[in-house]
Amino acid sequence: MTARLLLVDDERIALRNLEHVLAKEGYQITATQSGPHALELLDAQPFDLVLTDMKMDKVDGMQLLRRCKSQHPDVEVIMITGFATLESAVEAMKEGAFHYIAKPFRLDEVRQTVAEALEKIRLKRENRALREQLDVYQGKAPIITRDGGMQKLLDMVRQVAPTGCNVLITGESGTGKELFARALHEHSGRADEKTGGPFLAINCGAFNEELLANELFGHEKGAFTGAVGKTGLLETARGGTLFLDEVTEMTPAMQVKLLRAIQEKEVLPLGSTKAVKLDVRFIAASNRDMKAWVAEGRFRQDLYFRLNVVNLHIPPLSQRREDIPLLAQHFLDRAAPLMGKRVRHIADEALALLKAYDFPGNVRELENIIERGVALCQGDTLEAAHLPDDLRELTIRAFRRRDGKIIPLEEQERDYILWVLDEAHGNQTLAAQMLGIDRVSLWRKLKKYGEEKG
Repeated sequence: MTARLLLVDDERIALRNLEHVLAKEGYQITATQSGPHALELLDAQPFDLVLTDMKMDKVDGMQLLRRCKSQHPDVEVIMITGFATLESAVEAMKEGAFHYIAKPFRLDEVRQTVAEALEKIRLKRENRALREQLDVYQGKAPIITRDGGMQKLLDMVRQVAPTGCNVLITGESGTGKELFARALHEHSGRADEKTGGPFLAINCGAFNEELLANELFGHEKGAFTGAVGKTGLLETARGGTLFLDEVTEMTPAMQVKLLRAIQEKEVLPLGSTKAVKLDVRFIAASNRDMKAWVAEGRFRQDLYFRLNVVNLHIPPLSQRREDIPLLAQHFLDRAAPLMGKRVRHIADEALALLKAYDFPGNVRELENIIERGVALCQGDTLEAAHLPDDLRELTIRAFRRRDGKIIPLEEQERDYILWVLDEAHGNQTLAAQMLGIDRVSLWRKLKKYGEEKG
């Protein structure tokens, strides 16, 4: 890893000496004699470590230290001053400085202090990545977002979780429906180690009807040839939460059995004559349009109402693009230590490509792309070249300049509408549905662009 250091000192000779010494150690150095400029640099690019003089005009070292601790907490700060006092040293350490060096400093002391600070940073990042990975295995992975709509959903999770009511989570594949289900469990009393129960999940589309019934309801010993007895998930989840992923993949017969279990709050294992009382919260999820499935008779309306006491609809990643850089950095910070890599940054060009991509696979696809990039990266920065070829080609093709000029939004909209219409084989009603607008609005747009044929 090539560590990025920001050196700040209003004395030109002192700054040059420090820069010369640390550049020889192989660090990537940015130097400035201006405190205000240092603040701009901190906000504009990532740094690992700041070495700053204490006494400077306009913006001094303590102000830089406070900015780092409030807005860039991962950045360590080493204070260097020619006016060393016990009081100033104590103040700097209280504010969170890694170390305090008095001028004139010894070169060996500077080298050692910088090395120790960078080692602390490395350990902190690796520990955080390992904790996050452990959270994933334990079902406690954080929901990372700064999107306003997602924040409202999280507020709803906190409000609904303690009530114990059933929840239906809808959204495209890869949007994080199971994370929301786990968050509902974790924020409820059912997560209490003494009085609660486990969080169990099952993908209803991964089993045929017979196997799914066995997984959910269980069977008694001797219920069929070779049966040794099995406790179903409905019983195992006593006191806790059962997450039914892709619930729309259940057969009609299984839907009837599940409805009865929910209504009667009991289950009858195969081969048993004694019903088992249930104490379980149901959270179901689907990537289908469930109202349409109910209307078409493919999913029972009464079961839909039982599950859909509260609905959480998770938007696709393409509708919350401001989360892409945040999630990308999160996945990078988690993947790099686990792969033994020192990748820490994402190049601006790569980030621009990611932000322009539509992510049909949503957050799960972004995670896979970042993991692939980390695996290919040999330095400390994930570049555009580490992204999949089809992603780069698609983005470049979609946003290419025309005659050296940026294409106006209206033309982009026209091209996109015509592309969707072509995908719909000229069927304007279907194209309007795909675009999320009504048929009349599509007709008006086509007429505006001179594409309406009658």
